[in-house]
Amino acid sequence: MGLIKMLARMCMAGVFIVGGYQAFTEPGQRPKRLQNVGLPESEELVKLNGATIIGAGVMLALGIFPRLSALALLGSLIPTTLAGHPFWLETDEKVRQQQTIQFCKNLGLVGGLLLVLFDPKKKKEKIVVVE
Repeated sequence: MGLIKMLARMCMAGVFIVGGYQAFTEPGQRPKRLQNVGLPESEELVKLNGATIIGAGVMLALGIFPRLSALALLGSLIPTTLAGHPFWLETDEKVRQQQTIQFCKNLGLVGGLLLVLFDPKKKKEKIVVVE
């Protein structure tokens, strides 16, 4: 099961690493979208979020503090999803469908991160010496 968990974490991390890199290097319209969640328009916040996502994504992929990295990604993904994919505000049906798909994709990622976060710890085996 360890190999499957590692593969799952690596697959999930890819979208964070790529998305974080894009946000960091090309903020584009992201700063304006911050207003959807009550934050000021800020390219610096978008870049900081992108850097956080890259770092936590790499940590998740490599299995370095996977729970901590999942928590950091959750803390970033939830407001990012609300700010970046507010399908309920869209009036154009095609754009609304695209935003709905992206919103639901992010919900799936939230589910995967919750599985990482609440994965039961592997119990250490006790060594019993019989004399």
